[in-house]
Amino acid sequence: MRDRQAGLQRRRGQEFEAFVAGAAGRLLHTATLLTAEPAQPPGSNERARRLLTAALARTYAAWDRLHGEDPYERTRQELAVRFARDAWRHHRPRGGLLDPLTPQERLILVLRLYEGVAEEQTAALLGLPADRVRAICNRSVATMRGARTPTARRRAVRLLKAAP
Repeated sequence: MRDRQAGLQRRRGQEFEAFVAGAAGRLLHTATLLTAEPAQPPGSNERARRLLTAALARTYAAWDRLHGEDPYERTRQELAVRFARDAWRHHRPRGGLLDPLTPQERLILVLRLYEGVAEEQTAALLGLPADRVRAICNRSVATMRGARTPTARRRAVRLLKAAP
């Protein structure tokens, strides 16, 4: 019985490690966009790393209960929920590219444009009507287009479209 249990735990650990190896880069980039921290120099996105670590811990705790659910989506959802819950306390300039946006605008912009989450799914996740999500996303894009310099605008567009 113990050998079987140890084997299951080992397999669970290997599956989770493989998931993290494949998804951690993109998830960290998502968390960095949400927290509006600069990605450079390396290690300057400490809050994003803590947010991702907490989300991954929750995903690992639920690993056996996923039953076909996409672990990436589960972790992304956990990132969004944790960010939304804590964002009101941490809204101060951090120097990141999406700094001009409010936490809600960043969350919606990142989910819709960077992560490619459908409007209806984003609305359901945040408990907002779909037309409100659309309006916030449009306003966020307009804000980023109106960034102070053409260089900042180009960097923002490149950042949102880039896949780590």
